[in-house]
Amino acid sequence: MEWVFSLFPILKERETQLAGTLSGGEQQMLAIGRGLMSRPTLLMLDEPSLGLSPILVKTIFKIIKEINQRGTALLLVEQNVFHSLKLSHRGYVLENGSIVLSGTGQELLKNQHIRQSYLGL
Repeated sequence: MEWVFSLFPILKERETQLAGTLSGGEQQMLAIGRGLMSRPTLLMLDEPSLGLSPILVKTIFKIIKEINQRGTALLLVEQNVFHSLKLSHRGYVLENGSIVLSGTGQELLKNQHIRQSYLGL
């Protein structure tokens, strides 16, 4: 629990507060923290940045990177293409339920289809 509190100091401050009364970002942190409590070798996250402010999105992705660097593999399903591919070792692009592209995160960030369709560049 101390490691989770070190990742999410705000949760330490809210330790006695009911989960349902936390903000959306705090609830997302709590969900990730609860997943980490069992010390998984693989943590699956579905849209961890959904509905969060841009500042909180950066914080969540920074923490996701730290979790991975500490040895936990991550399977991330995320529509925030730039942030997710920036930290991904490997990425897959799904369109209508089918994999249409795959590669390293850096390769996909440089892909012209990704840049036009998902990044608006």
